[in-house]
Amino acid sequence: MRAILLNIFNGRIVSPWLVLLIDTVIVTNVFVLSYIVRLNINLPEYSAYDMSLSGFVIVFFYSLAFYLSGSYRGIIRHSSYDEFKIVISSCLGAFVVLVVGNELMNYYNVRLVRLSRLVLIFHFLLSVILCIGFRMFVKELYVFLTRKQTTTRALIFGAGEMGKITLEAIRNDKENEYNIVGFVDDDLSRSHVVMHGCPILSWEKVLQKYEKKSIDVVIMAINNISVQRKHEITDLCMDKGWKLKVMPSVKNWVNGISNQKQIRDIRIEDILGREEINLNQLKIMEGLGGKVILVTGAAGSIGSEIVRQLLRFPIQKIIMVDVAESPLYNLQQELLLSHSDAPFELVLADVTNKSRMEEVFGEYKPQIVFNAAAYKHVPLMESYPYEAIRVNIGGVKVLADLAVKTKVEKFVMISTDKAVNPTNVMGSSKRICEIYIQALSQLYGMQTEFVTTRFGNVLGSNGSVVPLFKRQIERGGPLTVTHKEITRYFMTIPEACQLVLEAGFMGNGGEIFVFDMGEPVKIVDLAKEMIRLSGLKVDEDIKIVYTGLRPGEKLYEELLATKENTKPTHHEKIMIAHVRKHNYTEVNRNLKELLVALGKEKNELLVSRMKAMVPEYKSQNSDFCLLDEKKEPVLEHQR
Repeated sequence: MRAILLNIFNGRIVSPWLVLLIDTVIVTNVFVLSYIVRLNINLPEYSAYDMSLSGFVIVFFYSLAFYLSGSYRGIIRHSSYDEFKIVISSCLGAFVVLVVGNELMNYYNVRLVRLSRLVLIFHFLLSVILCIGFRMFVKELYVFLTRKQTTTRALIFGAGEMGKITLEAIRNDKENEYNIVGFVDDDLSRSHVVMHGCPILSWEKVLQKYEKKSIDVVIMAINNISVQRKHEITDLCMDKGWKLKVMPSVKNWVNGISNQKQIRDIRIEDILGREEINLNQLKIMEGLGGKVILVTGAAGSIGSEIVRQLLRFPIQKIIMVDVAESPLYNLQQELLLSHSDAPFELVLADVTNKSRMEEVFGEYKPQIVFNAAAYKHVPLMESYPYEAIRVNIGGVKVLADLAVKTKVEKFVMISTDKAVNPTNVMGSSKRICEIYIQALSQLYGMQTEFVTTRFGNVLGSNGSVVPLFKRQIERGGPLTVTHKEITRYFMTIPEACQLVLEAGFMGNGGEIFVFDMGEPVKIVDLAKEMIRLSGLKVDEDIKIVYTGLRPGEKLYEELLATKENTKPTHHEKIMIAHVRKHNYTEVNRNLKELLVALGKEKNELLVSRMKAMVPEYKSQNSDFCLLDEKKEPVLEHQR
């Protein structure tokens, strides 16, 4: 029987005319039923002629209302509240016409047809109930026949709008794998009530009622929840052996669609992130509105997120520049799906190629530049100082000089906490970029506002520790940590990019903005948390091994140098670093000499020049530590 019904439903849509016929049959039978109820089954009291005429008139007007409203055109098995409203409106319209017509005939003593007011009322109510009931029956029958048998018992944390959307997305998906047994909510006023057939319970009640094996999954579907509370729920679910999943907020839905497939495993970013940032939307909108914006390193983790954030504002066009072909293509395809009408252009180019970048600036005439193009991996740059200087320093000089030449309104450079008291080539290269940008901004008559933003590690960025740990967990371990005490500041990619946009429209130019990174996180604790989130046990299922600090790596990162302090801004998470000023002429000369030395001098001599430009640069765990023992930098003539 099930197979026969499935065959009827599968791939077929019932003819609208058949639906109209069924609705007509319903109102016809309801008419007879209404008379039976009205006359207490004493039908002989009315003549067959009068009854037939009354029935014809009522059925005609109801059928006409159905036809005019188009209530029969909906796909029955997908009926929604909107279709139900149309049915109610149709029946109400026919009812009003019949009642008004009947009263007018009574008033003018015209007896064309004999209609009972009570019959009209009974008929209207029963017609609404049965027409909607017919649609609900078909809808529920289709769901029952097509839904696969589920064994995964789940709770939805959050009985608000997101919770209801999540339940609807699950129930509407015929591939649904969840059997929702209830809601959980911290709002005690919602406890002990039922929503959509599911009880709403407090978290304490859930912990008492459900044992380890009685619940498989908890789906977090709530927007306004603190990170601390999220962490508590995660720990409790881990202790109970329940998997924890997340329904993303509306703005993070893929293609803007709500469905069961949006539900994902909880990530380390979800519990290490911080409270939502409140941006000065008006200030950013004023700064970005109608502007042509160039983003370098656009295919990277930070660059691509800056592009996504920019698309929320009324910009004129985004020019996305990157030298990485495949990632740039992937970003293009993503934007074509999520922002098909987005005004963007792709440019495959190397920021260190001056003539190529002159073409780009000349063709597109950007008004704002976000520079996220850089090499960032500390151990690699320690082995290849040439590339760190060529790309990080050389690229910034090319872009900054062109920004001045073409009168770009604002230039925002992405820096790093590793530029503070640098212990490696990468951090030193970024500190030199900061120095050059700041010195350039101090030139008399400078029309371009230069802004530097400095923050720590970004969760989930390409090549960061989180993706590394994920791959190691998938392989069964071990997880490699360089040192038991090593700590890092972490920030989510969206949070970092939001603060970049906010800082970009603060101040008058020349500032180095430092972000509040919160409390530092021990990498070993991060590793343990990720193992637990994977449903595994530390040292039993997956081990952690210590490999020792890598070349140039610090045990602790700093956001401010010891000789620096900060002053607050209007945003509580953004401060301005007070740093010593540098003379542009001297900085420019040293930087030019450094770039000219590329390809002529060995790594030791290149790094020695960097140390001369950044006196606080002291190498750690590196071959370049020997250079710190020399009082004077080793230059070309000393070889």
